[in-house]
Amino acid sequence: MQSRVGDKGATDVVREGLFSPELAAAVTGARRRAVRDGDRQVDTAHLLHTLMEADPAVCRAVDGRGEGRSVRLLGYLVQRAIGYGLRWRGTVEDSGSLPVLLDCRAPRWSPAAAAAMEGAFARARARGRDHAEGVDLLAALALDPRCRAAEVMRRAGVDTAVLAAGLDLMGHEVP
Repeated sequence: MQSRVGDKGATDVVREGLFSPELAAAVTGARRRAVRDGDRQVDTAHLLHTLMEADPAVCRAVDGRGEGRSVRLLGYLVQRAIGYGLRWRGTVEDSGSLPVLLDCRAPRWSPAAAAAMEGAFARARARGRDHAEGVDLLAALALDPRCRAAEVMRRAGVDTAVLAAGLDLMGHEVP
C-alpha cells in the first residue's frame, strides 16, 4: 500500500509513496509535534516519539523479549515533550554523523533527522524494498549514538547498539 504523504524532508526530493503507512504517520506527526513545541526543526526525538506512537512493530522491537522498555521510553519522550528537551530549544541537532548536512538542504529537518531518514531509505533499499518502514528508521536512529533519539533511548535503558544489531540480524522482522 502506498502512502499518499509526500515528503520533502531529508533531501528536498519528493518521497511520495516511499513510506509505509506507519512511517508516513510518524513523519507527519513529528512535523506537527515540532510545530506545536515551537521548534524550528524536526529532530530525531520528535521522530522517535511519533514512531513509537504510530508503529506497533517499533514498540515490539524496543521491548525486545518482553522487557517493557517501550513504556519507559515513551515516558521519557513525554517528559521531553513537556519540558525535558528545553535545553535543546533553539539549537540545531547535529550528531556529526553526516557533516555534509551541516548546511542541511532541508531546513525543516535537523541534520541528524535528515541523516536518519536517508539511513532508513538506504536500509529499505538494501532489503530490496521500495518503502521504508518504521523499523528502518528505528535502526537508523539507534545507529547514530550522538543523536537525541539515541540519547533518550539510552536514558530509558535501551542499548542502542544491541537494538541496531538485532534489527540488522532480523532484517525488518520484529519478534
